[in-house]
Amino acid sequence: MIVSMKIRGFILLAFFVATSFSTSAFAQQYSVEGTLTASGTAVRYASVTFLDNTNSSISYTAVTDSNGVFNIGSITGIKSNGQTPVSFKLEQNYPNPFASKTAISYDLAKNSDVKVTIYNVLGQVVRRYAIGYQGSGVHGVIWNGRDNIGSRVAPGVYFYRLQADGQSVTRKMLFGFGAANAPVSLSGLIPSSASQAGSANLVDAQGESFTVEIANTDSTYPLIVPQQFMYVMVKSDTSFGFSLVGLNPATVYPDSLLQVIEGFGGANAQIFYPAMTSTQIQTAFDSVAGDIGLTIMRVSIPPDSTQFVQDVQDAKIAESLGAKVIATPWTPPAWMKSNNSTSGGSIDTNDFAAYAQHLKAFADTMASHGAPVYAVSVQNEPDASVGYQSCYWSPTNYLDFMKYYAPAVGVPVFMPESESYNHTFSDPTLNDSVACAHTAFVGGHIYGDVDSKGDVSSSVQYPLALQKGKQLWMTEFLIDTPNPPPISSVDTGWVGGMATAKTISDCMNYNMSAYITWQLPRYYSMIGDGNYGTVAGQVTKKGYVMSQFARFIRPGYHRVFAPYNPQQNVYVTAYEGNGKTVMVILNMGTISTVQPITLTNSKVTSFTPYITSASLNCQQQGSVTVSNGKFTANLAPSSVTTFVSN
Repeated sequence: MIVSMKIRGFILLAFFVATSFSTSAFAQQYSVEGTLTASGTAVRYASVTFLDNTNSSISYTAVTDSNGVFNIGSITGIKSNGQTPVSFKLEQNYPNPFASKTAISYDLAKNSDVKVTIYNVLGQVVRRYAIGYQGSGVHGVIWNGRDNIGSRVAPGVYFYRLQADGQSVTRKMLFGFGAANAPVSLSGLIPSSASQAGSANLVDAQGESFTVEIANTDSTYPLIVPQQFMYVMVKSDTSFGFSLVGLNPATVYPDSLLQVIEGFGGANAQIFYPAMTSTQIQTAFDSVAGDIGLTIMRVSIPPDSTQFVQDVQDAKIAESLGAKVIATPWTPPAWMKSNNSTSGGSIDTNDFAAYAQHLKAFADTMASHGAPVYAVSVQNEPDASVGYQSCYWSPTNYLDFMKYYAPAVGVPVFMPESESYNHTFSDPTLNDSVACAHTAFVGGHIYGDVDSKGDVSSSVQYPLALQKGKQLWMTEFLIDTPNPPPISSVDTGWVGGMATAKTISDCMNYNMSAYITWQLPRYYSMIGDGNYGTVAGQVTKKGYVMSQFARFIRPGYHRVFAPYNPQQNVYVTAYEGNGKTVMVILNMGTISTVQPITLTNSKVTSFTPYITSASLNCQQQGSVTVSNGKFTANLAPSSVTTFVSN
């Protein structure tokens, strides 16, 4: 049976498997060999793994040689005992000594990135299997006595080394002796056809069902898009044809400057929540490992002027850590409004001058206490219908206030902070030259513009604001279920973390200069508050995702051009500043993948990666070498990786 897929505009890869079937007294054996090609070119050093569909702890992996040929050897119909290994372990190869091929099996107690390397007695690398990310269980590779370029090695003593989970172990084997066609199986596993009372896991006499995973190693050429093929039957006289997509490099242009980055931040709105503690502020705004590294604090402007001092202490600590403070009013004082209430209603246009003085008094109070604000807003969410502090402003109200009264505030003024980045509230202001000149930047929220996966609607893009020379700031958003949600539906885990990563990345790709989340110490936000399974004061997964941006992309950096979505599930944004190149790459997929990167006009020679995933929290990795402006980004499943130039 031949299966093929044609994908327009991409290189297609063909994969063929030849199989044979034999039986023995104790096991069924399937000899699996095949060839990988991409547009007629052999794909060398790619990883091919067969995962047993009836027992996920059993897998067989081979790497193609220089001719694109792989040889799994002999897949024996065997099953593990079904138990997850309790430790990291490398078995003695079997058979040993061997004349043609041998099986190397190993136990993983937890998910790990795996490498198996074979050395000669001089310590030179003979064969390298950069297998990549594997789940816990029993795994193995079969070596056919050939080196990385497909040449048969000389008989003698060889060593094989397993590296996984930060550990390594080495064993010795003897090649070139013994029976030439000795059967190969993986040690420590139970032959499926052996007598097992009550066993329901015997091999079907017609063959076995596997999931085939084809992936890149650190030496694969040409690179391919990793893919899984489900329910592949391996049985006698059967061939399979698969098509994959060839992978093209993403070219980053460090000298192609786009928007300037003002920073990443969060709210400390004391009109709704208690003040942050000094420890929480340190965690949020310090940029050392383990902290988030935010550079913007958003505070609330109370309608009661006697409460203006409430933000001073928190703002001073944040500013001492290098952050800037912006301030937003949820409502003018009640006496300035049509309904004489802080909730609902609209501001009386006759009180615009008094309102400008109200905002100025807040800014003056903060400055006089040593905590100057960077900019103040006119109104929070003029288009929101809520029962708490709020006020409606029309587009004409904004135009009039920005044109005639904004300069009296005494500090930069931004607007309109609509609930869903509704451009109609700011279009008239931007189209008036005087009002536009008085506008520091355009701020807005993206509620209603983001789906459950974190994808931001392209409708938030704002060409008019950019044409008028105004920065775009995303000044409030959160990934959450309805508030307060039932405990079972609260997303404080990694799904919300990846959705947050995609939201930030999309906003940067849409030319925004800042991304500011809602209240910082909350179970759905960056720092836990002790509710719904979070630990009070501890950085959450969403916080570590934010740190992948905030710690390394500092105010004054610029985003630079790079293809945003170079392959399925991979998203790239790149930045330049302070002599550094930084890339944040998301792998939204469920399997590991690679992305080749090309840097133009760059002198970068290496990058240090930092990864946040379901199991890692902004964890520093080993340095990646850049050769002739090129390197390959290895991306773990469902992860955010930040590459920082050295």
